Amino acid sequence: MQLTTKGRYAVMAMLDLAANNTGKPITLDIISQRQNISLSYLEQLFAKLRKAALVKSVRGPGGGYFLDSPAKNINLTQIIEAVDENIDLRRCKGMRSCHGGKQCISHQLWCDVSEQIRLFLSSKNLQQVIDNHQSNKGL
Repeated sequence: MQLTTKGRYAVMAMLDLAANNTGKPITLDIISQRQNISLSYLEQLFAKLRKAALVKSVRGPGGGYFLDSPAKNINLTQIIEAVDENIDLRRCKGMRSCHGGKQCISHQLWCDVSEQIRLFLSSKNLQQVIDNHQSNKGL
């Protein structure tokens, strides 16, 4: 797995949305400024996040985005996969054809590592990350 800026930015934007939840929608422009992420890039990411039912949008003046579920119910794997990132270290992407059409000697190793990454990211939700950040801020 190579977590690209797409996955990283999606997680950052969702954390921003969760951490700054005031009951009012938050615009992508505000998230863009706070997280230093291009507005057009955020628009692309949020289209995918909305399609995955992780966020909901409100149109018009005073519009913006909300989380579609409480922050404690959204894990990092959901976000990363919603923006089409792949949590798979295998070169063959599971096809077992990584070594001249055959399974390579390290195939199972990368399967196991990929599964551990998936389990870790699935075990972390937005609220846990926010709480951890807030408890470490005082250090």
